[in-house]
Amino acid sequence: MGITPEEEIWDEGLQSERTRLAWVRTAVALSTGGLGAAGVALRSGLPAPAIAAFALAALCGAVLLIRTRQRFRRVQAALHGGRPLDAGLDAIVAWLGTLSVVAGAVTFVFTVR
Repeated sequence: MGITPEEEIWDEGLQSERTRLAWVRTAVALSTGGLGAAGVALRSGLPAPAIAAFALAALCGAVLLIRTRQRFRRVQAALHGGRPLDAGLDAIVAWLGTLSVVAGAVTFVFTVR
């Protein structure tokens, strides 16, 4: 008795759970890292753009964390409905947060001597 392709990759919801946990890790890293870096930048007297960039990263992480439940439900529905997944807005927010961290770090490197 052979396994059909659908049975081969299907694991009763664990795929969407692993995806949810990956998004949560990304959101927590952005929010806590952004807050910590913004605090350090503020106490170190870095220029306002560096502080703003780190704060934006923290905000992006918070937005991603808040959207976790909605994203999980969309992923579950897409997997069970055989539809493609769409993480467009969440991916943009994650990239924006990541680029904000990079911008803050570059500002930090060029202003601290």
